[in-house]
Amino acid sequence: MEELDLKELFLIFWNKRFEIILITLIAMLIGVIYSYFYITPEYKASTTLVLAQSSQSTEMNSEGAITQTDVTLNSKLVSTYSEIIKSKAVLREVVNSLNIEGLTENSIKSNISVQAVKDTEVIQITVKNLDPNLAAQIANKIGEVFSEKVVEIYNISNVYILDRAEPSNIPSNINHSKDIIIFAFIGIVISVGLVLVINMLDTTIKTEQDVENATGLLVLSSIPNYDEELKKKERRGK
Repeated sequence: MEELDLKELFLIFWNKRFEIILITLIAMLIGVIYSYFYITPEYKASTTLVLAQSSQSTEMNSEGAITQTDVTLNSKLVSTYSEIIKSKAVLREVVNSLNIEGLTENSIKSNISVQAVKDTEVIQITVKNLDPNLAAQIANKIGEVFSEKVVEIYNISNVYILDRAEPSNIPSNINHSKDIIIFAFIGIVISVGLVLVINMLDTTIKTEQDVENATGLLVLSSIPNYDEELKKKERRGK
């Protein structure tokens, strides 16, 4: 296909604007159907833990103030604690404590995320589940079991539950506006691609330039389409 300038490209898209709009609207309709009827809602619940002054430090510090040793120790333990939360020992005890049918260590582990808030001693445990109440219940139980495990493993009590998880009725994996915009963009890309492919495969002669390109000969004259010219004059007269 010969090289197209911007004007020719614009005219191609302009002449096919209705087809482009139609394909885009169809894609948006598919996006609406997909977003509203095909996505299974999932819900997230988060419990927040904070590493504070340990009980051992309190005994050593009569004033009850947080020492630099506490801060340094807690900062080093944040990443370690994040891994312990996802350990089999913690998740197995959570499963046994809740005793919910179908709840397993693997199902919790695949739907849990642990994030240490940057430059803080705060750890956020987020659980994803099809049931918002169950998501909050699991998140809270993980926080409780983990706090007990820290005392058992390190013999210190420096983990405290800052915020307990609460059920949310807003799905975390559904954004109708975003889905529709994505499908609209896909529709535009597909329609533009089809227009370009159709134009590339179209070998019909439409202009004098097409005649010259096809034959290699110079066009000396052309016969105007009198019907088209008459219609143009009638429109001007109106």
